[in-house]
Amino acid sequence: PLTPPTGPEAACWLRLANTSLRRRSPVTSLVRSTASLPIATFQIELVSPESISYSGEAEMVVARTLDGGDIAFQPGHVPFIGVLAVWSVDVIRPDGERDTIAVHQGFVQVAGTKVSVLSDVSESADQINVERARAAKSTAETALVADRDDADAAGALARAELRLRVAGAEA
Repeated sequence: PLTPPTGPEAACWLRLANTSLRRRSPVTSLVRSTASLPIATFQIELVSPESISYSGEAEMVVARTLDGGDIAFQPGHVPFIGVLAVWSVDVIRPDGERDTIAVHQGFVQVAGTKVSVLSDVSESADQINVERARAAKSTAETALVADRDDADAAGALARAELRLRVAGAEA
Protein backbone atom coordinates (compact mmCIF):
# COMPACT_ATOMS: atom_id res chain seq x y z
CA PRO A 1 0.00 0.00 0.00
CA LEU A 2 1.02 3.59 -0.64
CA THR A 3 1.77 5.70 2.37
CA PRO A 4 1.73 9.46 2.08
CA PRO A 5 5.03 11.18 2.73
CA THR A 6 5.54 12.93 6.03
CA GLY A 7 7.70 15.81 7.19
CA PRO A 8 9.32 18.21 4.71
CA GLU A 9 8.80 15.74 1.85
CA ALA A 10 5.00 15.95 2.34
CA ALA A 11 4.89 19.72 1.80
CA CYS A 12 7.08 19.48 -1.30
CA TRP A 13 5.05 16.57 -2.70
CA LEU A 14 1.73 18.35 -2.06
CA ARG A 15 2.94 21.58 -3.68
CA LEU A 16 4.16 19.65 -6.74
CA ALA A 17 0.93 17.66 -7.01
CA ASN A 18 -1.25 20.78 -6.76
CA THR A 19 0.84 22.61 -9.37
CA SER A 20 0.61 19.65 -11.75
CA LEU A 21 -3.13 19.32 -11.26
CA ARG A 22 -3.74 22.99 -11.91
CA ARG A 23 -1.76 22.89 -15.12
CA ARG A 24 -3.45 19.78 -16.47
CA SER A 25 -6.99 20.19 -15.20
CA PRO A 26 -9.45 20.50 -18.10
CA VAL A 27 -11.98 22.01 -15.70
CA THR A 28 -9.60 24.81 -14.75
CA SER A 29 -8.88 25.45 -18.42
CA LEU A 30 -12.60 25.49 -19.21
CA VAL A 31 -13.39 27.90 -16.37
CA ARG A 32 -10.58 30.22 -17.45
CA SER A 33 -11.63 30.10 -21.11
CA THR A 34 -15.35 30.72 -20.43
CA ALA A 35 -14.99 33.32 -17.67
CA SER A 36 -15.07 36.21 -20.13
CA LEU A 37 -17.94 34.88 -22.27
CA PRO A 38 -21.29 36.66 -22.04
CA ILE A 39 -24.04 34.88 -20.09
CA ALA A 40 -26.50 33.14 -22.40
CA THR A 41 -30.06 34.36 -21.87
CA PHE A 42 -33.47 34.15 -23.46
CA GLN A 43 -36.76 36.03 -23.27
CA ILE A 44 -39.50 34.98 -20.83
CA GLU A 45 -43.10 36.18 -20.89
CA LEU A 46 -45.98 35.28 -18.58
CA VAL A 47 -49.15 36.03 -20.45
CA SER A 48 -52.77 36.07 -19.30
CA PRO A 49 -55.86 36.87 -21.36
CA GLU A 50 -55.77 40.45 -20.08
CA SER A 51 -52.09 41.33 -20.13
CA ILE A 52 -48.42 40.39 -20.07
CA SER A 53 -47.80 40.02 -16.33
CA TYR A 54 -44.04 39.44 -16.59
CA SER A 55 -41.52 40.03 -19.34
CA GLY A 56 -37.75 39.97 -19.20
CA GLU A 57 -34.46 38.18 -19.74
CA ALA A 58 -33.55 34.98 -17.95
CA GLU A 59 -30.67 32.54 -17.61
CA MET A 60 -33.06 29.81 -16.53
CA VAL A 61 -36.78 29.24 -15.93
CA VAL A 62 -38.05 26.46 -13.65
CA ALA A 63 -41.68 25.34 -13.83
CA ARG A 64 -43.72 22.34 -12.67
CA THR A 65 -45.69 20.38 -15.23
CA LEU A 66 -48.61 18.06 -14.50
CA ASP A 67 -47.04 14.93 -15.94
CA GLY A 68 -43.32 15.54 -15.76
CA GLY A 69 -42.65 17.27 -12.46
CA ASP A 70 -40.20 20.18 -12.31
CA ILE A 71 -38.45 21.15 -15.52
CA ALA A 72 -35.73 23.76 -16.05
CA PHE A 73 -35.32 25.65 -19.29
CA GLN A 74 -32.04 27.24 -20.32
CA PRO A 75 -31.00 28.91 -23.57
CA GLY A 76 -30.83 26.34 -26.35
CA HIS A 77 -33.52 24.09 -24.85
CA VAL A 78 -35.34 21.93 -27.38
CA PRO A 79 -38.83 23.09 -28.37
CA PHE A 80 -41.31 22.11 -25.68
CA ILE A 81 -44.98 22.48 -24.77
CA GLY A 82 -46.29 21.38 -21.39
CA VAL A 83 -49.30 21.72 -19.10
CA LEU A 84 -48.45 23.56 -15.89
CA ALA A 85 -49.52 22.50 -12.41
CA VAL A 86 -50.67 24.92 -9.72
CA TRP A 87 -47.17 25.88 -8.65
CA SER A 88 -44.59 28.61 -8.91
CA VAL A 89 -42.48 29.55 -11.89
CA ASP A 90 -38.97 30.64 -10.95
CA VAL A 91 -37.15 33.04 -13.26
CA ILE A 92 -33.40 33.25 -12.67
CA ARG A 93 -32.26 36.56 -14.10
CA PRO A 94 -28.80 37.29 -15.59
CA ASP A 95 -27.83 39.16 -12.40
CA GLY A 96 -28.42 35.94 -10.40
CA GLU A 97 -31.58 37.19 -8.69
CA ARG A 98 -34.71 35.04 -8.70
CA ASP A 99 -38.29 36.13 -9.40
CA THR A 100 -40.93 33.69 -8.19
CA ILE A 101 -44.42 33.90 -9.65
CA ALA A 102 -47.48 31.93 -8.53
CA VAL A 103 -49.07 30.31 -11.58
CA HIS A 104 -52.52 28.75 -11.34
CA GLN A 105 -52.16 26.18 -14.08
CA GLY A 106 -51.67 26.98 -17.73
CA PHE A 107 -49.17 26.09 -20.43
CA VAL A 108 -45.47 26.60 -21.01
CA GLN A 109 -43.93 26.80 -24.46
CA VAL A 110 -40.27 26.96 -25.42
CA ALA A 111 -39.54 28.04 -28.97
CA GLY A 112 -36.18 29.34 -30.13
CA THR A 113 -34.96 32.02 -27.73
CA LYS A 114 -38.29 32.53 -25.96
CA VAL A 115 -40.18 30.87 -23.10
CA SER A 116 -43.88 31.72 -22.90
CA VAL A 117 -46.07 30.89 -19.92
CA LEU A 118 -49.79 31.15 -20.64
CA SER A 119 -52.00 31.23 -17.57
CA ASP A 120 -55.35 32.68 -16.52
CA VAL A 121 -53.83 33.77 -13.20
CA SER A 122 -50.22 34.55 -12.32
CA GLU A 123 -49.13 36.62 -9.31
CA SER A 124 -45.81 37.87 -8.03
CA ALA A 125 -45.22 38.09 -4.26
CA ASP A 126 -46.06 41.80 -4.11
CA GLN A 127 -49.43 41.22 -5.83
CA ILE A 128 -50.64 38.60 -3.35
CA ASN A 129 -53.11 39.58 -0.63
CA VAL A 130 -51.84 37.40 2.23
CA GLU A 131 -54.92 37.81 4.45
CA ARG A 132 -57.21 36.86 1.57
CA ALA A 133 -55.03 33.81 0.84
CA ARG A 134 -55.16 32.74 4.50
CA ALA A 135 -58.95 33.10 4.51
CA ALA A 136 -59.20 31.06 1.30
CA LYS A 137 -56.99 28.38 2.82
CA SER A 138 -59.16 28.19 5.94
CA THR A 139 -62.37 27.99 3.88
CA ALA A 140 -60.93 25.25 1.67
CA GLU A 141 -59.72 23.24 4.67
CA THR A 142 -63.19 23.48 6.25
CA ALA A 143 -64.80 22.30 3.01
CA LEU A 144 -62.38 19.37 2.80
CA VAL A 145 -63.19 18.31 6.36
CA ALA A 146 -66.85 18.12 5.32
CA ASP A 147 -66.09 16.32 2.04
CA ARG A 148 -62.52 15.13 1.48
CA ASP A 149 -63.32 14.35 -2.18
CA ASP A 150 -64.34 17.95 -2.97
CA ALA A 151 -62.16 18.69 -6.02
CA ASP A 152 -63.00 22.42 -6.00
CA ALA A 153 -61.94 22.75 -2.36
CA ALA A 154 -58.74 20.80 -3.02
CA GLY A 155 -57.93 23.15 -5.92
CA ALA A 156 -58.71 26.21 -3.80
CA LEU A 157 -56.46 24.88 -1.03
CA ALA A 158 -53.58 24.29 -3.49
CA ARG A 159 -53.92 27.83 -4.88
CA ALA A 160 -54.08 29.40 -1.40
CA GLU A 161 -51.02 27.47 -0.21
CA LEU A 162 -49.15 28.47 -3.36
CA ARG A 163 -49.99 32.15 -2.82
CA LEU A 164 -48.82 31.98 0.78
CA ARG A 165 -45.57 30.21 -0.18
CA VAL A 166 -44.75 32.72 -2.94
CA ALA A 167 -45.58 35.65 -0.63
CA GLY A 168 -43.28 34.19 2.03
CA ALA A 169 -46.16 33.85 4.49
CA GLU A 170 -46.54 30.09 4.79
CA ALA A 171 -48.56 29.22 7.84
